[in-house]
Amino acid sequence: MFDTLLIANRGEIACRVAATARRMGLRTVAVYSDADANARHVAACDQAVYIGGSEPRASYLRADAILQAARDTGAGAIHPGYGFLSENEAFAQAAQDAGIAFVGPPASAIAAMGSKSAAKTLMEKAGVPLVPGYHGDNQDPQFLKSQADAIGYPVLIKASAGGGGKGMRIVESTGAFLDALASCQREAASSFGDDRVLIERYLQKPRHIEIQVFADTHGNCVYLFERDCSVQRRHQKVIEEAPAPGMTEERRRAMGEAAVAAARAVGYVGAGTVEFIAEPDGRFYFMEMNTRLQVEHPVTEMITGHDLVEWQLRVAAGQPLPARQEDLRINGHAIEARIYAENPEKGFLPSIGTLAYLGLPPHTAFTNGDIRVDGGVRMGDTITPFYDPMIAKLIVHGADRDQARARMLQALAQTQAVGVQTNVAFLSRLMKDSAFAAADLDTGLLERQRATLLPEPAAADGAVLALASAAVLVRQGLAQPAGTPSAGKGPADPWDARDGWRLGGQYQRHLQWVDNGETRRVTVARQGGAWTLDTGDGPRPFLWRSHASANPNLAYGLRITLEGHESAGTVVLHGDRAYVFREDGAHVLDLYDALTHSQDTQGDHGAGLAAPMPGKIISISVKAGDTVEKGQPLLVMEAMKMEHTISATADGTVAEVFYAVGDQVTEGAELVSIE
Repeated sequence: MFDTLLIANRGEIACRVAATARRMGLRTVAVYSDADANARHVAACDQAVYIGGSEPRASYLRADAILQAARDTGAGAIHPGYGFLSENEAFAQAAQDAGIAFVGPPASAIAAMGSKSAAKTLMEKAGVPLVPGYHGDNQDPQFLKSQADAIGYPVLIKASAGGGGKGMRIVESTGAFLDALASCQREAASSFGDDRVLIERYLQKPRHIEIQVFADTHGNCVYLFERDCSVQRRHQKVIEEAPAPGMTEERRRAMGEAAVAAARAVGYVGAGTVEFIAEPDGRFYFMEMNTRLQVEHPVTEMITGHDLVEWQLRVAAGQPLPARQEDLRINGHAIEARIYAENPEKGFLPSIGTLAYLGLPPHTAFTNGDIRVDGGVRMGDTITPFYDPMIAKLIVHGADRDQARARMLQALAQTQAVGVQTNVAFLSRLMKDSAFAAADLDTGLLERQRATLLPEPAAADGAVLALASAAVLVRQGLAQPAGTPSAGKGPADPWDARDGWRLGGQYQRHLQWVDNGETRRVTVARQGGAWTLDTGDGPRPFLWRSHASANPNLAYGLRITLEGHESAGTVVLHGDRAYVFREDGAHVLDLYDALTHSQDTQGDHGAGLAAPMPGKIISISVKAGDTVEKGQPLLVMEAMKMEHTISATADGTVAEVFYAVGDQVTEGAELVSIE
C-alpha cells in the first residue's frame, strides 16, 4: 500500500476521500485554485499544493500541474474523485508512466467507455441490450437529422463524450432538430472539448437504474446491487436511492450480470457504474458506463456496509477485492438528496453567494449512520460561479423505504442555509409527494408533478410572523416574558431589566414585514405583565422563549405561544431579512424600510431582460431595431458549463443590446432593452 495519496479534486469528494485515507493511515495531499485557497478540502488534508487560477481549465483540469504536485510531494497514488480529470485517459496514462498509481481503471478502459458511441458498439458485441439509435462517426447535421427522422420522435441528442446532464437535448419534432443539435454541440464543446453527438429513441416513462461494479487486477469482478436515479432535473440527478423500489431478484441478477459483462468487455479495474434505462415492462438498455466513483456512492455504502473508497485504494494498491459476490447483502434502504445552492422556482438556476449560516441535523460525516452528511463547504464559505453549486449530500438509512423517507423529511427540516437560495424546500415537497411516496418513479416525475413541487408561495401565517418578531426582540436584548419556563428571576436592579417595562405601563413595538411583496404589520405590546401580538386581526396573548443555537449572534432558536398554541423554529436574522425555519418548511420575510422601498419602481430593465446569474454571452440572435415576439430567444448565456436562453418577455422592438459574444456579465446586468 502506498503511504501518500494526492487527491486531484476539490469540495465534497476531496473531503470524502481524505476521510477514508486518514482512517487507513495514509498521508493526504490536496490541490487548490485561487478560489479554493481557504476551502474545506484544503484543511482536511495533511498538505496542500497551489495549482492555478479559479477557472477549472487553469487549475483542476491541468494534468501537468497535478502530476508535478504528486512528484513534489512524493505521492504514490492519485485519486481523481469525480468530474474534472477523473475520466481522462491521457491523465490516467500519464500517471502510470510517471510510476504513480491512478485510483481508477486503466487508460484503455476509460478510452473504451469515454465515447458513448464506441462504448455502445462494444456493448452490442458483448450482448448487452441497447436502445435503438445512431452511434456512428458521421456528424453532418443533415445526416444526423435523417437518422433522427428514421428512429422516430421524440429523440434524445447526447454528447458522445458527455455526462452530468450536459450536452443533452430532447427533440420532439423534425423541425426542432437542427437548432437543438447546434445548442447541444456548443455545450458539449465547452464542457468536454468534443462536439460529437449520438442520437437515441427517447423512451416514455423510463427509469434510470445503475449498477455499481468493482473489479480488481486478479480477475475478480462483482456488482454491489443497484441504485435508482430516476428523479432528475435537466438530466441531472436530484434523488438517488438503493435498492431500486420494485426491483425483483431476477431482474437485479440480470442487470448485475450485464453490468459485470460490460466491465469485463473493457478489462475494467476499480469502481465503475453501468447505467441502464428501464422501461415499465422491465426491459432495460445500456446507456453508458461511468469509469469513476459516482456522486451517489454513499447509498450503496449504506445498504452494503462497505466503504467504496477503501475498496478503490486497496484495488489501486494491487490487492484483491475485499468481498466476493456471494458475500454481498442488502441491508435496509438508503436515500440521498443533493443539497444545491440553486433556485428551483427559476429553472434550478445556480445561486451564487456566501453561506452566512448553515445548520445541519445531528449526523455522521463521510461514514455510515442513520443520517449522514458528506459536505465540502462550511458556514462562511462562498459558492462561486466556477464550480458545481452543491453544498452537501444528505444521506439517510432506514429499515425500509418508508422509514428512510420519513428520516429524510426529518433531516431536511433541520437543514438550514442562509446567504444563497437552496433546493431544501423543494426536496421536502418531493419527499411528501404522493407519486414519490408510492415509488411511481420515472425520469419525467419532476415535470409531471411540477404544480405540487413548485407551488405559488404561500403567505406567512401568524406563527411565522410571531417567530420573526420574537427574534427581533431577542436580538435587541429584550428579556423573555415573565412566567416563561426559562425567563428566570431577572436582574436584582429593576433599572437593569430589559423586559419592555414602561412607567406608564404600556410598551409597543411596531414591525412591518414584507412577505412576497405584501406588507404585513405586526404590533407587539406589553400592558402590565401581559404581552400581546397583533397581526391585523386583534391582539392575542403572546409568550416566547429562546434557546441556544449553532450561531447565537445570527440564529435564534425560539418557541412561542400565541393564544395558547405553541410553535417552534429557528430564525436567522441576516441584514434586514428574517429566515424562519420550521418543521413544515422555511419562510423569508424582509423588514420594511421606507427608503429602500421608495426605489422599488426604479431600475426596471425592459421587461426583466437581465442576467439571472453571472456568466458569459455565447450567442446573440438579435440586434438593435429588430422586432421580436414574446418568447423569442434573444441570446444564450453559459454559466457553470450549462446554457441558459434569455427570451423576450413581451412583443416589441430591440432598442439596444448591451453586450457582445464572449463578454462576461454579472448577475442582474441588463442584457437587452426592448421598447
